[in-house]
Amino acid sequence: MNDLRIGLGIDLHRLEPGRPCVLAGIRIDCERGPSAVSDGDVVLHAAVDAVLGAAGLEDLGTLFPETDPKNRGRDSAEFCTRSLELIRQKRLRVVSLDVVVETELPRLKPHRSAMRERLAQLFAVDPDRVNLKGKSAEGLDSIGNRLAIRATVVALLAPA
Repeated sequence: MNDLRIGLGIDLHRLEPGRPCVLAGIRIDCERGPSAVSDGDVVLHAAVDAVLGAAGLEDLGTLFPETDPKNRGRDSAEFCTRSLELIRQKRLRVVSLDVVVETELPRLKPHRSAMRERLAQLFAVDPDRVNLKGKSAEGLDSIGNRLAIRATVVALLAPA
C-alpha cells in the first residue's frame, strides 16, 4: 500500500433536552441530543472531516454550509455518501476508521456494535476495520457536565 493518507476529524455539539440523539447513524434513546443545523451526528461529522482531510478535500462546513437551507435537519448519512463519492473521484478508498466519542450520556456500550456496522456500511469498509470507543469526561468540563458531546475520528485512506 503506497500513498497511504491519514485524516483527523473532530466535532463537538451542545447537548439539549428534547433533541433526537443520533450517533454514527444510529438513533439512541436519550433525554438529550446534539444541537445542530443537521441531525447533529457528531460521529458522522467527525468521520466525514477525517475522510475529506485525508483526501485533501474541503471540510464538512465548506461542502455543507449551515447557511444552506438544504442542510436544515439533514441526515448526516448524506454527508458520508457525498464524501465517499468525492474520494472515489480521486481514486481513493477508506481503509479504516478509529473513533473516540467523549460523552457522559448516552452510554455507548449497548450501541457500539450497531454503530460500527453502520459506519462500515456508510464508508464501504469491513466492520473489523472500524473501531469505536466511548470515553467519560469524569465530571470535568462541558462534556463531564452532560452539556456537550465530542467525537474524534482518524481515517486511513489508500489508493482504490
